[in-house]
Amino acid sequence: MVQVFTGNGKGKTSAALGTVIRALGQGFKVCIVSFMKGDYPYGEYETLRRLPEITVFKFGRIDFVDPRNVAEIDKEEARKALNAAREAMLSGKYDIVVLDEVNIAASWGLLELDEVLKLIKDKPEKVELILTGRYASPKLVECADLVTEMVEVKHPFRKGVEARRGCEY
Repeated sequence: MVQVFTGNGKGKTSAALGTVIRALGQGFKVCIVSFMKGDYPYGEYETLRRLPEITVFKFGRIDFVDPRNVAEIDKEEARKALNAAREAMLSGKYDIVVLDEVNIAASWGLLELDEVLKLIKDKPEKVELILTGRYASPKLVECADLVTEMVEVKHPFRKGVEARRGCEY
């Protein structure tokens, strides 16, 4: 199936990783391809990289992407990520492939939406794809089998609380 976790609320990557943990417990092999997250030491990826049943690829600069002024390096990193996801998906090595933050990468023009849709179309039957990130295109939502939208009700960021080590990264 194809799963999409989107919306403005917290928890899209966390939901995908919860599915990954469940799958690992059943002996599945997993590949996570991270868009736009660079080499930042996110706690969840640092933990998952230690497990032999999982492969993690991180692409992007450590700096945030400016959606009004996308740099060519950001587009190049997104293309590399999509190529890595395609290779993993078609390799026969993985039961689940996660494309973390691919929705926002497509929305901001780092990738062409049609490239993501083609990847989904080319998905082997036995591979589960999970796509995360805000701003999932209606076309992505339409072709997915499961879509969950995270809705922000309240967030400490609105009161000036910065991201906390161990909770948000």
